[in-house]
Amino acid sequence: MGGAMATYQIHRLKAHLRQGFRFAPHVSGVTNAKQRDYEAKGTVEAASPYAAFFALKDSPEALELGDVLEHEGQLRILKFVGFEEAQWVVVEAKGPVMAGMDSGPVSAAIQ
Repeated sequence: MGGAMATYQIHRLKAHLRQGFRFAPHVSGVTNAKQRDYEAKGTVEAASPYAAFFALKDSPEALELGDVLEHEGQLRILKFVGFEEAQWVVVEAKGPVMAGMDSGPVSAAIQ
């Protein structure tokens, strides 16, 4: 029964984003995650993402909905239905912001 152990990097969803993630509708397929929404919080050695979940379950470092495990560039995000495939998306900058320059209509800042 001995499977090879993998080292998973733990990416914690920032606290202020958890409630929005929790109540977002479930979407099938690869989940797009923004690295800026996460904080790297150590590693865990386990045979699978589920083994990592159960290894941490009763500890202060327990995985929560929205957290991501990364191993060899592959991401798995914890959802109500279990771990699903995820990928980092690059948020494109809107260009340099110059001091004193009008950045556009006020409505753009509110969105």
